[in-house]
Amino acid sequence: MDAIAARPLAFAGLAAGVLVAGVIIGKTLPDGCCSCSCKKKKVETKLIDGKAISAQIRAEVKQHTAELQEKHGVVPGLAVILVGSRKDSESYVRNKKKAAAEVDFHTVDVTLPDTVTQAELMAEVEKLNKDPKVHAILVQLPLPPQIDEATILKAIRVDKDADGFSAENVGNLCLKGGDPPLAVPCTPAGCIELLQRSGVQVKGKTAVVIGRSNIVGMPVSQLLQSMDATVTVCHSRTPDMVAHIKNADIVVAAIGKAYFVKGSWLKPGCAVIDVGINSIEDSTKKAGYRLVGDVAFDEAQGIASYITPVPGGVGPMTIAMLLKNTVNLARHSVGLPRIPLRRADGPAAMGA
Repeated sequence: MDAIAARPLAFAGLAAGVLVAGVIIGKTLPDGCCSCSCKKKKVETKLIDGKAISAQIRAEVKQHTAELQEKHGVVPGLAVILVGSRKDSESYVRNKKKAAAEVDFHTVDVTLPDTVTQAELMAEVEKLNKDPKVHAILVQLPLPPQIDEATILKAIRVDKDADGFSAENVGNLCLKGGDPPLAVPCTPAGCIELLQRSGVQVKGKTAVVIGRSNIVGMPVSQLLQSMDATVTVCHSRTPDMVAHIKNADIVVAAIGKAYFVKGSWLKPGCAVIDVGINSIEDSTKKAGYRLVGDVAFDEAQGIASYITPVPGGVGPMTIAMLLKNTVNLARHSVGLPRIPLRRADGPAAMGA
C-alpha cells in the first residue's frame, strides 16, 4: 500500500502543518518558538494503529500465498519449536500458529520437554532443515539453561531463518549495495512498516533509537539509515540523552523502562514508535497490572505528530512480519524475488 500522502495546511499561528485524520490534541506555541512549554501553536497527534496496519500486511501475505500455490504449487511452510511449558511462550506460539493458519500456511509444530538435551534439539532442527515443505524455522526463546541458544540458532539454515537473526542476514542488512537479506528481524521491520504506511517521511530526517539490542535497536537503526535518515543510537552510557531526543524527528524507544521518555523531551511534531512493553501495577485491572510503553504516552499528546499506543502499536506487527518473512523465504525457494520492505521515492523499491 502506498504511503498516505500528507497535505499542507495553514491555520492561525502556524505557517504550515500536516493534515491527518483523527482528533487534534493541541498544545500551542507562539510564532518562532520551538519550546513545547509555550502554548499557542497546535500540534496534531495521530495514533499509529498497529492492529489495522498488521491486518493490511496479513491480507497481502494471504494474497501472495494464494499466488504461490496457484502458479508454483508451493505453500509457505512455517515450523515452530517450543521447548518446555512456560505459559508466556505457549501463548506466543499459539498466536503465531493461529496467524499462520489465517493466511493458509503449512505449519509444523515441534513440542519438546524442558529436559530435552542439546543433541536432541539439534536433531529436530536438522529434520526441519531437510524438510522441503518447511521454508521458515522459528525456535521460541528462551530455552532451558542446559541448551546453548546461540548454537541452536546458528544451526538453522540461513534460507529458513524466520527471525532474520542469522549472521548472514544481519550482515547483508548492514551492507550498502550488497545482496538483500533473505529475512529481516520482525520487530524492526514492523517499525519501518508503521512509519511508511502512516506517511511519515524518513529521508533526510533525524532519528534517535533508544536501545542497542540485537533484536530491535541495532537492526532498526540500520534500516532507518538505509532510508537516508541521520541516526543516533542512545543507550545506558549515552551522556545527555535528552539533548539527542529533543533534536529527533523520529524516536524509536526500545529500552524496556516504563515511561522512560518524557513528553518534555520530545521535539514538537516528531513521530514516536514505542517498542516497549512494560507492566505497571494497576488495582483497577483484574490482573492487577496494565501494559505501558517506554514513552510517557499522555505527556506526548499534543507534542508528537504520530505515536504508537501500547498495547496495539508495535506488538501486532511482530507476528505480521514473521508471516511476511515466511512468504519471502518460500518465494526464495522457487527463485522469486523478495517482497521488499523499504519503499523507494520513485517507482522502484529498495532492496531490504
